[in-house]
Amino acid sequence: MRNKDPDGFAGLGRPADAPPGPADLNLLRTFLAVHRSGSFTAAARLLGLSQPTVTAQIRTLERQVGRELFERLPRGVAPSPYADELAARVVAPLDALAEVAGDTVPAGQRPADPVHLAGPAELMCLRVLPALAPLVADGLLLRAATGLTDPLLDELRAGRHDLVIATTRPRGRAFSAVPLMDEEFVLTAAPHWAARTGGPENLAARGPAVLHGLPLVTYAEDLPIARRYWRHVFGRRLDCRAAVTVPDLRGVLAAVVAGAGFSVLPRYLCAAELASGALVELYVPEDPPINTAYLVQRPGSAVNPQVARVRDLLTEAARAW
Repeated sequence: MRNKDPDGFAGLGRPADAPPGPADLNLLRTFLAVHRSGSFTAAARLLGLSQPTVTAQIRTLERQVGRELFERLPRGVAPSPYADELAARVVAPLDALAEVAGDTVPAGQRPADPVHLAGPAELMCLRVLPALAPLVADGLLLRAATGLTDPLLDELRAGRHDLVIATTRPRGRAFSAVPLMDEEFVLTAAPHWAARTGGPENLAARGPAVLHGLPLVTYAEDLPIARRYWRHVFGRRLDCRAAVTVPDLRGVLAAVVAGAGFSVLPRYLCAAELASGALVELYVPEDPPINTAYLVQRPGSAVNPQVARVRDLLTEAARAW
């Protein structure tokens, strides 16, 4: 068993019998790319290197520090605890160097890089893209993508996006994540279904049993949003089967407005329909369930100054969401 340096980092963890000397910055850059992307192949794509070159560089660095940095998995790699510690130490200086290197070309002569932004389809279409319209009119190049949080964060690690709007806070220290907005969930239905429940007072007195027999329209078969509402508001498990599932909340909204049944929706999504009377809020809890969305930035993306413009504008605009 090799001796660990007293502070865990001195000499980048080099064993006592290794000759002193600075670590190769290229090896550290490659290490950081693998740590962020979770894959030798993805890191190679980010760095413009071949996959065998990345593998060889990581093996060289592992020999230098005398430790295994990554566990090889069937798909990708998993960092060791020491690799996490090393990444936390080198990320700031390496990103600073990358930013300085990126500024060697005068801004006016550097071709503009698109900002790659991804998030939930509903939020992207109803809030995010309209908010960014002024930047686009001012010359911003934007590449938008939609999807579920976990796959989008995997793609962020692989370098496919600069920013991701996530519905859960990402784990670990690889990403910079700031709260963007809180979405409040609303139990709602078209007016004729609402009349069958007897109103919010009846639901408050008798509980969710008054909804028995009403068709449920939801995002997915496992009822993720509705189950959370039931657990938070009614303190019980939702036990029913969806009448309609559609993997886009805008489709859920359209079906509910048309009279297909009831659902639980984010308030921002159905605010206009509630205001117009096309939908009725079936119950108004004292403590409605909310979910926080986070704006997550890929380390190193700050080399593109447009990323900061998008991040700052979204952070400001989301205060009114």
